[in-house]
Amino acid sequence: MERKNSIFDGYFGLERETLRVDGRGRLAQTPHPFGDDEHMTRDFCENQTELITPVCSSISQALDSLGELDRKARAVLQERGESIWLYSNPPYFESEDEIPIAAFSGPHSSKRDYREVLQRKYGKSLMLFSGIHFNFSFPEELLREWNTGNEDMRSFCDGIYLRLYKQLISHSWLLVLLTAASPYYDESLDSLGKKGIIKSKYASMRNSDRGYWNQFLPVLDHSSIQAFTESISFYVRKGMLFSASELYLPIRLKPKGLNSLENLAENGVDHIELRMFDLDPSAPLGIDERSLRFSHFLMLYLLSLPDTELTEEQQQKAVSEHQAAALAAPPQELISRGKAIISDMAAFFGDYPETAEILDFAAKKLESIGSHSSYNIDMILRQAVI
Repeated sequence: MERKNSIFDGYFGLERETLRVDGRGRLAQTPHPFGDDEHMTRDFCENQTELITPVCSSISQALDSLGELDRKARAVLQERGESIWLYSNPPYFESEDEIPIAAFSGPHSSKRDYREVLQRKYGKSLMLFSGIHFNFSFPEELLREWNTGNEDMRSFCDGIYLRLYKQLISHSWLLVLLTAASPYYDESLDSLGKKGIIKSKYASMRNSDRGYWNQFLPVLDHSSIQAFTESISFYVRKGMLFSASELYLPIRLKPKGLNSLENLAENGVDHIELRMFDLDPSAPLGIDERSLRFSHFLMLYLLSLPDTELTEEQQQKAVSEHQAAALAAPPQELISRGKAIISDMAAFFGDYPETAEILDFAAKKLESIGSHSSYNIDMILRQAVI
């Protein structure tokens, strides 16, 4: 008997950024040790390792793949007397000289050019913030099943991902509330040369107004993929963005293959990327599987909501709420809205008992916000190298 496509089917991938540190817990000053392995590269700086899983058919499989890469990385680093710093906020550093730009060269030299632009515009220290990106795509079979109007499949798929993108931009604050995990930072982030652990007013500095944001608010057109890419290209042509990669919003739409606006406009959306996850020091791999599963369920739920235009005012509100959710004491109104969404999700997934445990997990996390107990594990581990 032919198996009916499940709404929970999908393809998943993880990208985890971490810093390499030496035996003193200081930023490692050695070259990137993993060669040209496409699954073990670096991000902004030479001492920031990025592990990239292949595309997987389940979240568990993606975590298994990340675990294999993590073990491989740790084995190499152990031989060098180095470790992985499994926190989103960096350790103490004395000067920005300890943050060497990733030494891409040859056919990849443009990557270094881009990072030099980031250094001039934002400074090096901002680029030390590390986190996890969660990539997701719907199976083609499921999309075809949903395309009951027999629309052109390319247009239909682009429309699905654009609709989801708009809802995720509008609700990214909820995922920040549930995954913020960096309430402490070293004073060297405030003033070079100073040292000492500070309890921040933020639960997640990288998602806050001190984190990854452009120096202006890009206002995008979401009416079609062509309009969307053109609205980003406008800022690139004006010199306000070096490239589309400099668009610092918590959600991205990506094409298959080369990640460029031209490829996205010509060939459409292949997957969606969620970029707001802090490294969780209480999780061995830096992310709790339940957080990823909730994110997947949230995407399915959001796709069931009425489409939204996402006006300029709504785009501004989305960024403001995302940053507010990163506070150690976020607005009670956001917490209340989050509880209401989880309640609606429970009703939406009523026929799928496998979601109940994850929704209960998320509801309990929201209940704990505002209590110091939720940060006990970070308080214990904040000076450790994991």
